[in-house]
Amino acid sequence: MNTNFSRLIGVLALAALAQSGRAELKWEQTSVDLRPGFNDKQAVAHFKYENVGNTPVHFKSVHASCGCTTAQTQNEQVAPGQKGEITATFNIGGRTGTQVKTVTVQTDDPDPARSTIVLTFKAVITPLLEIQPALVFWQNGEEPKPKIITAKANKDAAIKKLDVASSTSDFTAKVEAGSAPNEVIPVPPKNAKHASNEQHVTVRLDKAAVALTIE
Repeated sequence: MNTNFSRLIGVLALAALAQSGRAELKWEQTSVDLRPGFNDKQAVAHFKYENVGNTPVHFKSVHASCGCTTAQTQNEQVAPGQKGEITATFNIGGRTGTQVKTVTVQTDDPDPARSTIVLTFKAVITPLLEIQPALVFWQNGEEPKPKIITAKANKDAAIKKLDVASSTSDFTAKVEAGSAPNEVIPVPPKNAKHASNEQHVTVRLDKAAVALTIE
């Protein structure tokens, strides 16, 4: 009986010792949604943490999922009770739509469930100009009537003028007001038999340009 009691005391003592030496980073959030502004070149996500354990936590690595994203932490070591954050910076470039990026963080936390954390951020980037459809064509024998391509400008872009230009005299194009802010109307070849197989109409607004293909 005394032996069992001694063993129980030993187990409790080991548990208490392990608890006293516990290291743990508590994350405020591991997923962030971003909506960059129209003129933003970068989208920045902040992932805040706190060491709620009793021993320091060391960062072993902080690795972004792609070359367009960089990530860094404020400290290599996080003392008990200390707070900090990892900053992930996404270079937008010419990307549009929904972009999902991750940052993998590895620490020396002895618990495998906590030693590797994947931080995720989603950036929703609205394009300067939404064009539907991006391709129009006329089949053999089809009457060469104009076809409409709708160009909807980003509401934050403050675009006041929209011009179109054709790469060949066989095609003409013009802009007319429609239900959307602007409508691009490509006109078929003047002489369909002598037109090349592929022509381009370029939509220009301020200093930006979007190429449309007309077949």
